[in-house]
Amino acid sequence: MRIHSSLWNADNWATRGGLVKTDWSKAPFTAYYRGFNSIDFPNSSPSPSSKSFSDGNWEAKELDTKARRRVRWVQKNFMIYNYCADLKRFPQSLPPEC
Repeated sequence: MRIHSSLWNADNWATRGGLVKTDWSKAPFTAYYRGFNSIDFPNSSPSPSSKSFSDGNWEAKELDTKARRRVRWVQKNFMIYNYCADLKRFPQSLPPEC
């Protein structure tokens, strides 16, 4: 199995309103995955989009209080852009997931 990612130029919206520019002279870029887990859907099973979200599926799980605190800590200390707070990019309305 292989996993592929893409890198796109989002200098004008995903970098604090264009304040931080991508240094393309550093290309090619290399990314690493740590602790990555995937869900296997054998050919005989339904596609992921048609599977129901039962209690056994990770999609149906919710974070406990400790995990929510960890997520907030990471957001506070590492996140520099949140598109759900970008009213300049989405002046009419924020995306549904926000």
